[in-house]
Amino acid sequence: MNKIVLITGASRGIGREIAKTLDQKGYQIIANYNKSQEQAQKLKEENKNIDIYKADVSKREEVHRMVQYIIEKYHKIDILINNAGISESKLFTDVTDQDWYQMINNNLYSAFCTTQEVLPYMIRKKEGCVINISSIWGIVGSSCETIYSITKAGLDAMTKSLAKELGPSNIRVNSIAPGMIDTDMNKIYGKNEIENIKEGIPLEKIGKTIDIAKCVSWLVEDEYTTGQVISINGGWVII
Repeated sequence: MNKIVLITGASRGIGREIAKTLDQKGYQIIANYNKSQEQAQKLKEENKNIDIYKADVSKREEVHRMVQYIIEKYHKIDILINNAGISESKLFTDVTDQDWYQMINNNLYSAFCTTQEVLPYMIRKKEGCVINISSIWGIVGSSCETIYSITKAGLDAMTKSLAKELGPSNIRVNSIAPGMIDTDMNKIYGKNEIENIKEGIPLEKIGKTIDIAKCVSWLVEDEYTTGQVISINGGWVII
């Protein structure tokens, strides 16, 4: 049977590109979405190995039902890609409790919850791969995106801790921390702002979603990389 891959937040942007790339390699994809039903349906129609499932991954009961659906239909989950997330630009002094909990729930709790629901099936098989899509801002922080940066740093910390905990079960855990990628999330920047950002990137260009998908494709096939935070940012941040 093909490898079974669950990708959260897969209807748009980076998640969508990952789904399409792995579909072309013959993996069976379950593309999770929450609000973007039209885009998810189109993704399914255009790719032969993609199944879609609607769930708010910030809610435990919906995640549990999604995982049970996959297990009942496909009998296993080999690869989990925690991609779902939101962003918001706001001065730290203006951040409300509601902003905090919404960001934590969507970016960090969702990954915690989904991983926790999936892991028993990987541990039972003594095999698995978890990839967390974090951000360059989880590494260096971003002005006016403090809460977002906190959640992404948390994802990277979870990656490193779980890699140590799950290594004996032959489960690899890694993070990919994108820099500036051409997605809807970065449409808030105007043309002049984008040009200024390009000037600070050694490769002098904005990344594409396929750049992240290619790294995911390598990580799911690699057998000896774990506990790593791989930042794909065109040289914008080199540490």
